Amino acid sequence: MIKRKLTESLHSILPIALIVIVLSFTLTPMDPGHLLVFLIGSLFLVVGMALFNLGAEMSMQPLGVKIGSTVAQSGKVWLIAFVAFVIGIIITVSEPDLQILAEQVSEIDNLVLILTVSVGVGIFLAIALLRIVFGVPLNVILAVFYVTAFIIAFFLPAGFQPMSFDSGGVTTGPMTVPFIMSLGAGVSAARISKSGRDDSFGITALCSIGPIIAVLVLGLIVKAEGACDIAPAPIPPIDTRDGFFSYLRAGGLIRYAEEVALALLPIVIFTVIFQLITRAFSRTQLIRIFVGVIYTLVGLAIFLTGANIGFVPMGREIGKALASIQGGWLLIPIGTLLGFFIVKVEPAVYVLNRLVEEMSAGAISGRLTGLGLSIGVSAAVGLSALRIITGIPIMYILIPGYAIALILCFFVPKMFVGIAFDSGGVASGTMMSGFVLPLAIGACGALGGDVMKDAFGCVAFVAMAPIIAIQIFGLIYSIKSRRRKRSFIQKSESFIEYPRPQRMKKESQKNEDQA
Repeated sequence: MIKRKLTESLHSILPIALIVIVLSFTLTPMDPGHLLVFLIGSLFLVVGMALFNLGAEMSMQPLGVKIGSTVAQSGKVWLIAFVAFVIGIIITVSEPDLQILAEQVSEIDNLVLILTVSVGVGIFLAIALLRIVFGVPLNVILAVFYVTAFIIAFFLPAGFQPMSFDSGGVTTGPMTVPFIMSLGAGVSAARISKSGRDDSFGITALCSIGPIIAVLVLGLIVKAEGACDIAPAPIPPIDTRDGFFSYLRAGGLIRYAEEVALALLPIVIFTVIFQLITRAFSRTQLIRIFVGVIYTLVGLAIFLTGANIGFVPMGREIGKALASIQGGWLLIPIGTLLGFFIVKVEPAVYVLNRLVEEMSAGAISGRLTGLGLSIGVSAAVGLSALRIITGIPIMYILIPGYAIALILCFFVPKMFVGIAFDSGGVASGTMMSGFVLPLAIGACGALGGDVMKDAFGCVAFVAMAPIIAIQIFGLIYSIKSRRRKRSFIQKSESFIEYPRPQRMKKESQKNEDQA
C-alpha cells in the first residue's frame, strides 16, 4: 500500500521538479543552496503526500461518511444543520492554507479574518447538507449565491476583491476536503431520492462560496481599503552544506507538525464524543481510524514543511527572474506549463478523483477528472500571469468566467455540475498558496505592480477555470452518450426483419393461385 502511494506521489511531483530544475539552469539561474532546498522539499512532498493519502483513506473518509449517514438517518433537520455548522468551523479554523492567506492581509486582524471565514464555511456546510436533504437543485443555489457575491463585491475597493475571492479557494484544502466530501457522501447515501448519487457532489462548491460572501461582508463592515503589507525581501544565499538543516530549525518540520496536530485535535475530540454517543464504530474500525489520523498528521506535516520551506522561496525567486525577462511575457507560457502539472501535487485532488470514481460507479474516471483539472488550472495560471503584466481588473475575468460556468450548469448532467464546482475548490489548495501565489507576488513586485490588486486573485482563477473545463467535458460526455443511445436503438431496429414489398406481392399471388 505504501509503495503504491509513493509511486503515485512521485509521478505527480516529478514533472514540477524537472521543470524547476530546467528553469534553474537556463532562464532563471538559482543559488545552488536554494536549488538543494527545493529538491529536498520535493522529496518531502513525495513522502508527505503518500502518507497523507493513505491516512485520509483510513480515517477522514470513513469518519465523514459515518457521521453524515448517522446524522441523516436521525431525520432531524436541526441536528444535521447544527452538526454541519460545528464541523465546518472546527475544520476551517485550522486549515493551513487559510493561515497563509491571513498572514498576508494587514488591515484585518488575523484572528478576525480566520473566524469570519470559518463561520462562512460552517453556515454553507449546513446549507449544503440541507440542500441534499430537501433535494434543492445545485445549479439554482449556485447561481443565487454567486450572483449575490458579485453584487456585494461591487461595493468594495478593487484591492479587496481579489483577496475575498481567494479566500474561497484556500479554505477547501487538505484538511477540509476529505472530511466534508465524505460527510456529503454519507448524507446522500442515507437519503432516499430520485436524484440518487448526483447529490453527493457540490458540497465543496458551496463551502467555497461561504468564505467569499463572509469576507466580502466583513469588508463592508470594516470599510476595507485593500491594503497589504507584503514587501518581499531578497532571500539570502544558502550554503549547500546547510540545506537539509533548514528543515529542522525553528519554523521547520517541528512547527508544522505542531500546527497539524492542533488542526487534527478538534476532529479527534469530535470523533470521541460521536463514538461515545452513537457507538457507530467497532473497536477494529476505531483503531484503524486513529492509525489513519497518525498517518495524516505525519504526512501533512512533512508535506507542508516541503511546500513552505522548499517551494515558497523558489516560487518567489522564479517569479522575480521571469518578470525581468522581456517585460515578463515569458510568465504566461511557463505559468501555463506549471499550472498543468502542479494541480496533480494537491493532496485533496487525489481524494476528489477517488470519490468521483466510487460515487459514479466507475462511469466517470478519476483520470478524466484529473485531465479537466490540469487543463483548467493551466489556463488559470496563464490568465493570472497575463493580469500581472497588464493590470486587468479581476472582475473583467471573473464575471464572464462565472457567467459561462453558471450557464453551462443548466445544460450538463447534474453529477458533472457537482464534480466541476467541487473541483474548483479542490484545485486551489496548498500548492496554489505555497508556490503559485509566491510566484505571482515575486513577479508583481519585480514589475512594480500593486500586489494586492494584481498578484492576489490567482487562487480565485484556479478555483474558477476547472469548473468550466470539467463542465465542457460533461457536455461532450452527454452528447456522446445520446449519440451512442441513438446508434444502439438504430442497430436494434435493423435486426428486426420486416416483410419486403416484392416478397409480399409474390406471397399474395401464390395465395390467389391456390384459391
